[in-house]
Amino acid sequence: MKYVLIIVLALAVACGQKEEAPIAWKSIEADLQTLLIQAQNGDTINIPAGNYMFKNPLILDGLSDVVVRGAGRDQTILSFELQEGGAEGIRAANCTNLTFQDFTVQDASGDNIKITDTNGIRFTNVKSQWTGEPSEENGAYAFYPVLCKNVVVENCLAIGSSDAGIYVGQSDSVIIRNNEVYHNVAGIESENSRWVEIYGNHAHDNTGGILIFDLPGLTQSGHTTRVFDNDVISNNHENFAPEGNVVAVVPPGTGIMMMATRKIEVFNNRIHHNRTVGTALASYVLVEALGAEEGSQLDSANNQVDEAYDPYPNNIYFHDNEFKNKHWFPTFESDFGLLFLRYFTFNLPDFAMDGIMPENDEFVLCLENNGDFTFANIDAANEFEGRTTDWSLYACGTGSIAPIFP
Repeated sequence: MKYVLIIVLALAVACGQKEEAPIAWKSIEADLQTLLIQAQNGDTINIPAGNYMFKNPLILDGLSDVVVRGAGRDQTILSFELQEGGAEGIRAANCTNLTFQDFTVQDASGDNIKITDTNGIRFTNVKSQWTGEPSEENGAYAFYPVLCKNVVVENCLAIGSSDAGIYVGQSDSVIIRNNEVYHNVAGIESENSRWVEIYGNHAHDNTGGILIFDLPGLTQSGHTTRVFDNDVISNNHENFAPEGNVVAVVPPGTGIMMMATRKIEVFNNRIHHNRTVGTALASYVLVEALGAEEGSQLDSANNQVDEAYDPYPNNIYFHDNEFKNKHWFPTFESDFGLLFLRYFTFNLPDFAMDGIMPENDEFVLCLENNGDFTFANIDAANEFEGRTTDWSLYACGTGSIAPIFP
């Protein structure tokens, strides 16, 4: 009798469920683009609640102190799924003090939001996503400020980018705080940027959680970055970056990765259950060797003459971080994973470095108060012959960076 009752109850629940009504998409493209073109310095452009479909990018140029505001992150939805022209969803350039807040932008054919050559850009409570399954067909960047100054990305959500969810490139004075990023190749990436603070973020279920990279051939080198109070959890998603992209070399299961960058402090982070390596410290020399096929981004960067470029990371202070890892085996889908499988089976490193040092031996790495963590110097410079799990050579307590934005 009880089984009959269970079936009757199940049928009652199923019959009581209503099918979700299809989304009613509207077009405000012409009116909104007109508002953006005619906007005056100091204007606030309010986009009401609704689901809006666009066929072309929304463009802002040469404006100051303009706010673009929706009715709420899940109330105002801007979709570029049917995009016919351009690549970006929203594009802004040559502006001063722009604010985007309280809306969602999704499914652009290229980057969802791209900002260039702007001094003062703030994203607050914005969702930027690709709504299907993670795919190399998705756009590269959800948030993409490049060649900018005074950047703030806060309380935002980035999902599905085939490169980086929140990316900041060749920019100065950057705050990335209290965001959630998942199902991206890189959750958060700072590239060739200076005076950067990354804190209070939840990076989970990406290929790599947080990346701090420097590449050659760009307008500036990066330095002075603080990464703290982040939850970097289970970043084990397959790498779906298009072949040849720089982030295509990041192995699934990477928590934090620093490459060829300097003056970095990483502290008070929870780095848990990243399958391959909790934190990786790498030179451009190794990453280039693994990923610089002819025609790739790495190959293109290498072919640019950059005599000032330093391919080695340096002045790294890594302390008071918490590690946990429930996985016994690294990913089998990358050279890094296979390397760790061969040499560190059942003892995967929480912190791994490639061991490729500058010839002048002026290399500074300080490790302190990271609990009972596991360490590996794989000594790639000598074909792994001198690999070690002893981190005592790098036990020190110097290198703190004063808060950049006190």
